Amino acid sequence: MTEISKTTASREINATPQDIFDLLSNPERHAETDHSGSVVSTDKGERLKKVGDTFRMNMVKGDGSQYQTDNEVFAFVENRVIGWQNLKNVTSDVEVGSKWLYELEPVDATTTKLSLTYDPSEITNPQVQALAKEKFAIESNLEASLAKIAEVLA
Repeated sequence: MTEISKTTASREINATPQDIFDLLSNPERHAETDHSGSVVSTDKGERLKKVGDTFRMNMVKGDGSQYQTDNEVFAFVENRVIGWQNLKNVTSDVEVGSKWLYELEPVDATTTKLSLTYDPSEITNPQVQALAKEKFAIESNLEASLAKIAEVLA
């Protein structure tokens, strides 16, 4: 099994931690924050309020084929930290394991340092590992996600 390490990117965003957290904790808005275009919409899920909350997303691959993912919140501190794990590609019945963690740190009254960490350490499927290494575990992709969040909140 190939080890893929955690990747983190950070950026200062002209928004309060509350505004950023409000966006990230609402699965209905996740398509707005996805720079890759793979997140289409929420299938099941309400605003995330605590560790253990789950949501299902409708997704699309580069070839246009659609699939769904089940996700579970593993980190939650209101206006400071939110993270979820992509548990499974429901359509293909494939366990995933990727974790996305957002950490918010106030810089001043209108600016927040937002850090995004992608953690593929719990992926056990070699095919999913290869995809993660190619598509997600790249700092520039995380930076693009942060830029998209900044754009949405501008």
